[in-house]
Amino acid sequence: MTDFEQIYRDYFHDVFLYVRRLSGGDERLSEDITGEAFFRAMKRIDTFRGDCDIRVWLCQIAKNCYYTHLKQSRRTEHTADIGQLIETGESPDEILLRSENARQIRRLLHELPNPYKEVFMWRTLGEMSFKDIGKLFRKTENWACVTYHRARKMLRTGMEVDENEK
Repeated sequence: MTDFEQIYRDYFHDVFLYVRRLSGGDERLSEDITGEAFFRAMKRIDTFRGDCDIRVWLCQIAKNCYYTHLKQSRRTEHTADIGQLIETGESPDEILLRSENARQIRRLLHELPNPYKEVFMWRTLGEMSFKDIGKLFRKTENWACVTYHRARKMLRTGMEVDENEK
């Protein structure tokens, strides 16, 4: 068995869970994205510098794969909104407001500097404990907790600033 096969066996489930959380629980999409992420990681394993836990590196690749998928699927977003309008009975304004808030949060999250962005995503999307996040970053549990709460504050402030600019 090669070293990469062992990496795959050790981390596939963790990366899958992370992507599943990112995708809102879509199992099939999560499997596809996770597979794509490991394929890309296999091609680039020689670029892994070891600055962080390999799980963080793999999940970063998976997150990029997921965002690429979102960009490619935006072309069909309007069709999905119409279907949702029919299914839920929501007004177009309600759907637009909800989707605008989601876009705003995604944009603000994308703009967060590291390590705030990564810690926030591990905590909310990866459902990891502060202790485990601290271990990933080779820091303390307290560092992970403080970093997460600072990230939340940055997001909240960004939402307020955006709201005041409207």
